[in-house]
Amino acid sequence: MQIVLKNDTITATFDTHGAELKSLVKDGREFMWNGDPAYWNRTSPVLFPFVGAVKDGVYRYRGEEYKMGQHGFARDMEFKVVGQTESSISFRLDSDEETKKKYPFKFELTIMYTIHKNELGIAWIVKNPNRTTMYFSIGAHPAFMVKLDENDTFRGNWLQFDTKGELIATDFSNGLVKHSTHTVTTDEDGCVALDEHFFDNGVQIFERDQAQRVSILDKDKTPYVTLEFDTPLFGIWSPEKKNAPFLCIEPWYGRADAEDFEGELQERRYERSLEVGGTFRGGYKIFIN
Repeated sequence: MQIVLKNDTITATFDTHGAELKSLVKDGREFMWNGDPAYWNRTSPVLFPFVGAVKDGVYRYRGEEYKMGQHGFARDMEFKVVGQTESSISFRLDSDEETKKKYPFKFELTIMYTIHKNELGIAWIVKNPNRTTMYFSIGAHPAFMVKLDENDTFRGNWLQFDTKGELIATDFSNGLVKHSTHTVTTDEDGCVALDEHFFDNGVQIFERDQAQRVSILDKDKTPYVTLEFDTPLFGIWSPEKKNAPFLCIEPWYGRADAEDFEGELQERRYERSLEVGGTFRGGYKIFIN
């Protein structure tokens, strides 16, 4: 079921399946990717209780092994609407017997969207009803439309960071994180020019709080989408070597396993721990400029 929030500036559409943002329109222009399966059949999935892949599709906890697909399972589940106003909508997903076969924790996940002028706020609330510490990751994967040039490449588009100089990107291969990095250098405006090779090696991963604001700019360096977040890392992705007409800016509390990782769930890099009865709050904002 789809639900629409609208004000004088933007119109946002959400689906109860995955509590997914499906559309964000301003002045008749659609800013979200349309989910064309020729490139990628999703628009803005919520990543929970894992961000990225676990090595060999299996993770371990307290000596037991569990199979887990990339990005967890919340994106493929039906959420309940638990609150709605003229400017906000709240969805909730609760653990059940099926989720416990994949993920041995009870949980309550609430996702709240709020519109205000040209801003969409996304809040994640995770509650731990277990009698033990809970471990999880959560993240975003919103895909935004990008205009390609006459040769159907990214040339003419820019990314702008609130960091000037060099950013260090962690290398990524076959769904896992490598122990090597490369440098992404911005100009005096904090901008990086996109081209047809920017995503040849997959997602660009920026760790260690290197930026909290990223914008997509047109050829005149005018921003049209901006994300603000306070996550320890984020990814920027478009399908490898396809020059798909969209790119994703992905704030994460968590990431894929390293290629040589052999530890248990609680030892995963950036894994969140939540005490008994505790509540985690996170999220990000999208601005349509």
